[in-house]
Amino acid sequence: MTNRPFSRLLGIDYGSKRVGVAVSDPQGQFAMPVSVIVNTPLLIQEIMKLAKEYETKEIVLGESKNYHNEANTIMVRILEFKAEMEKGGFTVHFESEFMSSMAAESIQGKNDLSDASAAAIILQRYLDKVHTD
Repeated sequence: MTNRPFSRLLGIDYGSKRVGVAVSDPQGQFAMPVSVIVNTPLLIQEIMKLAKEYETKEIVLGESKNYHNEANTIMVRILEFKAEMEKGGFTVHFESEFMSSMAAESIQGKNDLSDASAAAIILQRYLDKVHTD
């Protein structure tokens, strides 16, 4: 188990229309869905507002790849988003978002918080890795 000091992390499931957001507990043990934000030009400001509210400077961002482990077309926008967040002083980690939306929907059905739940799944995958490394 890692001795990494933890603070909360934000998990993000970036989509062209909606962006799911999750947050970890302060010890970095588990992830919880927070909200779904409509992807508009104000997205960066909305994420920064949530990061301030949850006192975090670290983000776990879903990396979008297909079944052949190749970048999906949305990855161009995800990389742009990542660069903007890093310019804002955030540390951004990639974690596979593969099948996270399907997993969220299989647990709770498709609803208004499905994207936030997918973000929580992405964040939980990352947390599980750092606590076992």
